[in-house]
Amino acid sequence: RAASEGGAERGSRVAMADGEADPLLLSSRTAEEEGFGAAVVAMLLNVGLLAALFFVAYKVYTRWWERPSALRAARDAQASALPKMKRRDFTLDQLREYDGAASSRILMAVNGKVFDVTKGSKFYGPEGPYGIFAGRDASRGLATFCLDKDALRDEYDDLSDLNAVQMESVREWEMQIKEKYDYVGRLLKPGEEPSEYTDEEDTKDHTKQD
Repeated sequence: RAASEGGAERGSRVAMADGEADPLLLSSRTAEEEGFGAAVVAMLLNVGLLAALFFVAYKVYTRWWERPSALRAARDAQASALPKMKRRDFTLDQLREYDGAASSRILMAVNGKVFDVTKGSKFYGPEGPYGIFAGRDASRGLATFCLDKDALRDEYDDLSDLNAVQMESVREWEMQIKEKYDYVGRLLKPGEEPSEYTDEEDTKDHTKQD
């Protein structure tokens, strides 16, 4: 009887092989196909998500990068169109008006002398590495290699507490800046009167004063 049942089962499988498919095999193939389809859909979703993230990142980057670049280009164009500044002296309050934000012109004082650093706006402009010194007395910051607000003084800074090495650093910075940028005038001490300059020539060469 067992032999006959085995023969019947084999005959049934042969019949399935000759005719319709095995339901178990068909179910297994269907599950594999569904799993493969789900994997493809998941992969496409991941690719789409990554593409969306890259697009957003690109838009943020270009907006962050191009806007400052456009502002710098506009500021550089304005700076190049500015005439050479006439010789004059400045109080601290007057110097602050030329910080590159309120005005296209950028002035900076070093060791009691005021220089027009407008053409170096990529360094001394609002986005520049030395932008904190625009419209201010940069002497202490340059002497101590400090690029934050601790290096700034709201009152006149006579630098009397700096040591010899720091004062030598200030003088070296002064000479370097003098070679690159136009000297405009002096930074006035409290109560000091400004000098009068002619259009033809300077009445006094204050760049040689200590």
